[in-house]
Amino acid sequence: MGMKASPSSARRGFGALSRVIGAGVVSVVGAALLVSVPADAAASTLAAAAQQSGRYFGAAIAAGKLGDSQYTTIANREFDMITAENEMKINATEPNQNQFNFSSGDRIYNWAVQNGKRVRGHTLAWHSQQPGWMEAMSGNSLRQAMINHINGVMNHYKGKIYAWDVVNEAFADGNSGGRRDSNLQRTGNDWIEVAFRTARAADPSAKLCYNDYNIDNWSWAKTQGVYNMVRDFKQRGVPIDCVGLQSHFNGNSPYNSNYRTTIQSFAALGVDVQITELDIQGGSATTYANVVNDCLAVPRCTGITVWGVRDSDSWLGANTSPLLFDGNGNKKAAYTSVLNALNAASPNPTPTVTPTVTPPPGDGGQIRGVASGRCVDVPNSTTTDGTQLQLWDCHSGSNQQWTYTSAQEFRVLGNKCLDAAGTGNGAKVQIYSCWGGDNQKWRINSDNSIVNVQSGLCLDAANSGTGNGTLLQTYSCWGGNNQKWTRSGS
Repeated sequence: MGMKASPSSARRGFGALSRVIGAGVVSVVGAALLVSVPADAAASTLAAAAQQSGRYFGAAIAAGKLGDSQYTTIANREFDMITAENEMKINATEPNQNQFNFSSGDRIYNWAVQNGKRVRGHTLAWHSQQPGWMEAMSGNSLRQAMINHINGVMNHYKGKIYAWDVVNEAFADGNSGGRRDSNLQRTGNDWIEVAFRTARAADPSAKLCYNDYNIDNWSWAKTQGVYNMVRDFKQRGVPIDCVGLQSHFNGNSPYNSNYRTTIQSFAALGVDVQITELDIQGGSATTYANVVNDCLAVPRCTGITVWGVRDSDSWLGANTSPLLFDGNGNKKAAYTSVLNALNAASPNPTPTVTPTVTPPPGDGGQIRGVASGRCVDVPNSTTTDGTQLQLWDCHSGSNQQWTYTSAQEFRVLGNKCLDAAGTGNGAKVQIYSCWGGDNQKWRINSDNSIVNVQSGLCLDAANSGTGNGTLLQTYSCWGGNNQKWTRSGS
């Protein structure tokens, strides 16, 4: 997210900030937007309404506006998650190499926590808003400077930040689906992975997010490029906890009805989805409600942040009318539509999980190893929790009949689940009473691998064994036939 004063004309398809608003985002105000909710169920602020379904509703805050009483009154009343608009970016926190300055970032953080709010960190590694010393660097020296910066900032805020946008806007616009050319990218294609691994080591308690714009439309190549990266990270155990959809909607990058598909698809990889920088040129109440309802429909969409408080605070300019409050601090129709949508949400939304591959029909089926031709088997049909699974000659017994559920569980012998006993290579795969944890959720992929949602590792026949009694484990996915499985009806 660029600074308000100098947004790039190429960013997010605005083109000179795209003063002409597309029909898809024209403000619509009508009675149909007002959702009737019981008086005793309706919260009166955005944060309180979001909390009813276990989510947050936040805003980007600028340190220079904390002296504006109207601004802080609205922000304190309505929002429970705060993002520093520019004060935690690279040029603000490390203006000179190895000389960190957290004065402005701390001002935002302290205001937030003193008012009972959580903080999202934004952002650690980015091609933009780098200080001059970093812009002039390349190669190994730049790679090390990135690592040092991540460590320096995260150590300062260790244990205090809910989630960090570890890497920001690393993918190219257009139809390539590939990486953006930048000084960081030219240090090597593994730079994003290195950033996430560095961040996990620096502060294990913070959620680690990849954040980008124009990844809202599921059909776009850029969205697919980010999706493929996140899927790869999860499969290989690279630490990533969330994806941030900036969701700057405008005439050239409008809201699309497949937005919910995008949220669901990322969530199905085993990461949270956070809408991190929401603004809608024209301030359409209908579009705002649609965005909120799409988030509410996916349990792993954990919160929404609007990028600014009043229209006059927006980086886009007040005349684009992109936010929920006008320049005088008045609630707009978009505010009402968002509040009503949040209040209409179920307090305990029913999870809707879309498996990577739809399981075949039938009450149960065998899981047969491609390399061995033998089946995933519960030894002696035991129901003892912690029993490690094995390969065995296929037969029609109930200890080889696995039912794949809409919750991504493989169930056997009633209420026993295929369970990963750990997250590292060699963790045993066992049966255990079903309880809904991510270590009991599995993705069936089109390459015939079965991947554990928690660890991102593959179901694996140990030591590439093919004989009766070969034990099963999780292991880094590598494409071998001992990690490929087919399913058949009972």
